Amino acid sequence: MEEQKAQIKQYVSRFFRKHELQDDENMFELGIVNSLFAMQLVTYVESMIGITLEPHELDMNNFHSINAIMKLIESKNTLTE
Repeated sequence: MEEQKAQIKQYVSRFFRKHELQDDENMFELGIVNSLFAMQLVTYVESMIGITLEPHELDMNNFHSINAIMKLIESKNTLTE
């Protein structure tokens, strides 16, 4: 899980070059992301983890921070085990 977290953080950091994003920091509240970024993030997470997210999982609350994304991934892993 730590490797996945590091990969997501590295991916997201490409969009936050002037800000060191903390794991629990709300990316959307920072106001430096948009809906296009959100869709890119969803696509990245799906391809990185090899999962398909269900429509009800495409909630901003699942993608607002690194920790929220990891919580979503953990829940998907729990369901497949």
